[in-house]
Amino acid sequence: MTIEHLIKAEAERLGFTISGITTPDPPVSFPRYKSWIESGHHAGMDYLATPRASTARANPRTLLSECQSILVLGIPYARPPVDAGFPEGHSPFPLTGKIAAYAWGEDYHNIITPRLEKLAKWLQNQLDMKEFSWKGYTDTGPILEHDLAMRAGLGWIGRNTNMIHPRKGSYFFLAELLLPVTLQPDEPFEQDRCGSCQRCIQACPTGCILPDRTIDAARCISYLTIENKADIPVNLRPGLGNMVFGCDICQSVCPWNNKSTRAKIDPIFHPDPIHPGLDLHTVFDLSPQEFNTQYSGSPLKRAKRRGILRNCAVVLGNFPHSTHIPVLKKVLTTEFEPLVRGHAAWALGNIRDQKAVEALKEALQTENDLPVLTEIRNALNQLK
Repeated sequence: MTIEHLIKAEAERLGFTISGITTPDPPVSFPRYKSWIESGHHAGMDYLATPRASTARANPRTLLSECQSILVLGIPYARPPVDAGFPEGHSPFPLTGKIAAYAWGEDYHNIITPRLEKLAKWLQNQLDMKEFSWKGYTDTGPILEHDLAMRAGLGWIGRNTNMIHPRKGSYFFLAELLLPVTLQPDEPFEQDRCGSCQRCIQACPTGCILPDRTIDAARCISYLTIENKADIPVNLRPGLGNMVFGCDICQSVCPWNNKSTRAKIDPIFHPDPIHPGLDLHTVFDLSPQEFNTQYSGSPLKRAKRRGILRNCAVVLGNFPHSTHIPVLKKVLTTEFEPLVRGHAAWALGNIRDQKAVEALKEALQTENDLPVLTEIRNALNQLK
């Protein structure tokens, strides 16, 4: 058995169900990435546009000068229920805020990073090398991992920018090991099996998928609910539907996910297979300390308490109902984060009820934050 086969077998033992090997040569997709940055489609993610990030993405060897091969790996995560796309009409009450499937369990960084270290140390022992420099990434470094995955033979880059495996779909965490040894690279996956399909583009409620297989991050629900630290633009708020963290829509409608073999999921990524989500009437009661405790080890902490509560307020506004009024009124009068109060005011403005008007008028008398006051006035104007 070759060393390549041994490496892949050990990777599978560690939970990496797909793996491939490629070289650290400059990625062919870098010009498209550069154009994407220059067009400003990375939105507020300025860290993607730094000179260091661009240099590293253009040439993986800048990350590890000794690098001779790159091992690209994938761990599957649970798929959302078939009805997990953008809801039509009003959801049954009590309303639940939906969480992207990848975030149902433990933060994948905390799980995958130690496994990469184990795999690297195993290889060092196999090769009996005293000097063994390596680097591992899982969505954590300046590397074009989808390009590398395609070159390593794992699949192709779909219209929604996800890497799609021909038999197992796209619900994967990807990871990379930069290694100081020369390994036989796998044949690249050169077919584009999206064909003329436009389902992901048509299903995206905010229209963020661009024709050149890139994403306008400023319109992407995942960006808006996680990376975005400011207000969610008013015109995009309805597009969130009932998503409060991330989005699965473009993957859930992909035919390759519907026809693919369902991989065995590590239980650590799948604690609730039915309808994981947030109770939108109780989440606002969490103090910062309680939020951090409850979501310790969860990807939800990336959005922070203020981001999650902002998103939850938007969802309440997207599904207006009189039962939301007491919750939103309390937010307007007691919440210390202006960002959350402002979005709560917008949500009240979507509820056609006199009590919503009264709550907004009361808040108008006590609020002193200018952006929140603007949201309150706009909400009152909407209710006239």
